[in-house]
Amino acid sequence: MTASDDLEKIIVAAHVLTRVAALDTRNEAPSAQWRTLAILAERGPLRVGDLAQLSRITQPGATRLVGTMAAQGLVVREPDPEDSRAVRVAATAEGERAFAAWRRQLATALLPRFDGLGDDEWEHLREAARILTARISPRRADDNDTKETAQ
Repeated sequence: MTASDDLEKIIVAAHVLTRVAALDTRNEAPSAQWRTLAILAERGPLRVGDLAQLSRITQPGATRLVGTMAAQGLVVREPDPEDSRAVRVAATAEGERAFAAWRRQLATALLPRFDGLGDDEWEHLREAARILTARISPRRADDNDTKETAQ
């Protein structure tokens, strides 16, 4: 088995875990809402176009989603300090609370599927989570972009 095969299995497992947990919680909010809050939590306030690109949706779709989320009090539009003609989208305190509650809800929904794991297995999962988080953090991606640009 190659490193590429291992990463493929991790990607598929992560996708399945998220989908199963979302179905188990019966949460009616669209996954795009949670993805948007996750991106804003990782990156901070963003222009709608940047948010759309990171979410892999169209800019009009992102604009509609932001409008719906703003009406729910999950995000707010604020002036862009770098361009007075532009606005950025930021998560509100309510949006941050909702996102944290959703993550807890997902974990709680999945926990019974992991009954019976021993301490060593949990330690392996913790280490895998630490490694994955370190490798995919936005800060690391930004560092890699800077290195590639400098070369």
